[in-house]
Amino acid sequence: MADATGDKEMTETEYARKLDELDRLLNDPDVPMEPAKVWSLLAEIAKRDMSGGRLPQS
Repeated sequence: MADATGDKEMTETEYARKLDELDRLLNDPDVPMEPAKVWSLLAEIAKRDMSGGRLPQS
């Protein structure tokens, strides 16, 4: 479903995949740092969190 800006909502699977990729970029010493990719992922994750699409806390 699209939100008010016309962007498609991120699924739980997409959200988890983006978090995993961000973790890999930041923490895997064998992966070259890609600042633009890190900021892009952070923006997408933050947009979902700010829109109320947070994952349930355990």
